Amino acid sequence: MEVICLEDAAFRALLDRMYDYLKAKQGITEDKWISGPEAMKKLRIKSKATLQKMRDEGVIRFSQPEKKIILYDTDSINEYLSKHTKATF
Repeated sequence: MEVICLEDAAFRALLDRMYDYLKAKQGITEDKWISGPEAMKKLRIKSKATLQKMRDEGVIRFSQPEKKIILYDTDSINEYLSKHTKATF
């Protein structure tokens, strides 16, 4: 029996690489720009006002190609979620 020990950062990097590998293998791609409802689902929020507040405060990036169309950058949403990750005990 072999035991492999990894530091926390190395383990997380390995998981990220595995996640990317499996997504590529399955042909799963994530859109760079998503709609408001998709952004709310990804952020696990239910209020449009909260999403607008995040947009107004510059917490997440957005694009407005037309007056009534607002799209949200998935990379900035992922960065926001990662930035607010709490370490476990």
